[in-house]
Amino acid sequence: MSSLLLATSMESAIELLEIGGVLLLLGLIAYGAARIGISAVPFFLFAGLIFGKGGIVGLEVSQGFIASAANIGALLLLLLLGLEYSAREIASAVRSRKSVVAIDLLNVLPGIAVGYFMGWGLLGIVAMAGITYISSSGIASQLIRDSGFQRSEIARRTVSVLVVEDLAIAPYLPVLTSMILGLGVVGGLVSLSAALAITGVVLLLGVHNETAVSRLLNAREPNALLLTVFGSALLAAGAASYVGFSGAVAAFLIGLLLTGEVASAVRARLSPLRDFFSALFFLFFGLATDPADIPRVLGPAMVLAIVGVGLKMLVGWWIAKDLADRMSWRRVGAFLSPRGEFSILIAGLMVSTTFAEQLQALTITYVIITAFIGSGLLLFFRSGFNR
Repeated sequence: MSSLLLATSMESAIELLEIGGVLLLLGLIAYGAARIGISAVPFFLFAGLIFGKGGIVGLEVSQGFIASAANIGALLLLLLLGLEYSAREIASAVRSRKSVVAIDLLNVLPGIAVGYFMGWGLLGIVAMAGITYISSSGIASQLIRDSGFQRSEIARRTVSVLVVEDLAIAPYLPVLTSMILGLGVVGGLVSLSAALAITGVVLLLGVHNETAVSRLLNAREPNALLLTVFGSALLAAGAASYVGFSGAVAAFLIGLLLTGEVASAVRARLSPLRDFFSALFFLFFGLATDPADIPRVLGPAMVLAIVGVGLKMLVGWWIAKDLADRMSWRRVGAFLSPRGEFSILIAGLMVSTTFAEQLQALTITYVIITAFIGSGLLLFFRSGFNR
């Protein structure tokens, strides 16, 4: 009995050492990235590659903790994203940005082409279309904050594109999940119908009675508010995943129902938690990828990144061409260029497929390249503007 307790104690000590070392490293990475004005996300992914399978140092004992934290991180990213908007703002964004939707959909074409030429079949094509389509709301919002454009027209137009993309992903994820599970055409249609119905009900409730849910909560009780909203998001995500709906999108919809003072209070309380768990989310994806797989997909990833950034710059030009500042559309394009949490989330869903390792390696390389390009373009445009 004593030997069992000793072994358990030693394992706990090693787990604490591993987790503490990882968190310290992520903190130093975040400091360094902030100093040079680049998103920390690609560096978190690099750290995962170093500590994952095939990396320099392996993490064994703490893998379970990091996996659970990564799942919570993905949900928090979407919950906080939902808290940034109201249903009326989303409806307004969709109405006012109808023309840009068609331009932005061009971003699915590179993913379709790569999925086809890699021989991954219909499932791989659908997954790659989503990976190349959607910009990273997390990285874009960080870049907007770091650049000081939070309250600008540039930020408003960028966010409108991000909102439309996130809304499009709501029915996409359940359909992709049904395809992965092999539910067939009928199952996919049922899943799509459920996704559209749930999303539609939430949007209608938010548009016609924007403060209905928020009135049930008290922003002056921050601890109770934090626990209630966070618990509701996790409960909704778990229930949604159980019935085949996307847990991440369910968390987004929970955030969308909260507005005004309540939403502001929850954002203030949950933002530090979001940053903590999302760092582990990106780290975990890196841990699941073998660095030895990257050289084989480096060529396609670079082509995808160049084409993808070019298409997002086209979206930026289309949506901001009427602004007087000639740098505006370039900045919008740079904000939209990085891919991130959703691309990684989609690749993570493919873990049971025969081509999962290749797809994950391609996705992580693609995300790293686009994140660096987006951050670099902003630095270049800023220096060009100053000149």
